[in-house]
Amino acid sequence: SSAATEENGPQTYDGSLVKDELADAFGDLITLQAEALNPESRRPTCLRCCRPQKVCLCPFFPPQPLEVSTSLYVVQHPAEGGRVLRTVPLLAACLPQGKCNIIVGRRFSEERYPELAAVCRDRRTLILYPGPKSENLEELVQQNEIGTEKHNVIIIDGTWSQAKNMFLKNSLFHLPKQVQLSGTLSSQYVIRTQPSNICLSTLESAAYALSILEKNDSIQEVLLRPLKALCSFQLEHGAQIHHSKEHLLKNGMYDKPMPTNKSKIKRMEKLVTDPKI
Repeated sequence: SSAATEENGPQTYDGSLVKDELADAFGDLITLQAEALNPESRRPTCLRCCRPQKVCLCPFFPPQPLEVSTSLYVVQHPAEGGRVLRTVPLLAACLPQGKCNIIVGRRFSEERYPELAAVCRDRRTLILYPGPKSENLEELVQQNEIGTEKHNVIIIDGTWSQAKNMFLKNSLFHLPKQVQLSGTLSSQYVIRTQPSNICLSTLESAAYALSILEKNDSIQEVLLRPLKALCSFQLEHGAQIHHSKEHLLKNGMYDKPMPTNKSKIKRMEKLVTDPKI
């Protein structure tokens, strides 16, 4: 089962994970082909926000990069960089140089990525990834279990299936303290389908984590401003609000064929029945 896979660590996978990864690969290829044919991708593009100039988001960025002591390390699946509606460029544009480090790849060994390995071994480093071994970040800060020193935060950027595979298959990511955000948060990234109501985009995860670690709620307001503008632009140009898979299942609105894989069916049933998800 998937749960057993997580407990056994990055060296053990079940068949469903392999199939998921193949499905992701084909899905990414289709997405990249569609985006290559999209006329919008050939329009003049803003170098700062990576958006077409007609819907540039720069007016929604802070006048000056946010001053933060925390350093972010975004480990990004290669397919994510080719997506049109990605949030990491918005995040990087709001932070000072060196505070949002983007590292692209699927496999991260100590030999090929010695700097990332050093970050993973640093006692001040946290990895933001939910799971049974993960501790609530806000509670750790409130209980002073995390000091006031400068922290590094690793965030995995990709689809949820891609992020899971990257976490399981990279032993370096199991070295830092694993933390997660409160289950009461709700995503405002309404133009992309998420598995459940509490799943957040990379930018949202970073915004909430930085607000907690820096003890400054205004950080999340500043970082979420361009994301809200992005969603508003897309909705004005014909995009539809995407409800989470959890919402669709619970309200009888899920119109796609149900999976035949037993572990996938079990995960979908859990979205509907488990109040903790």
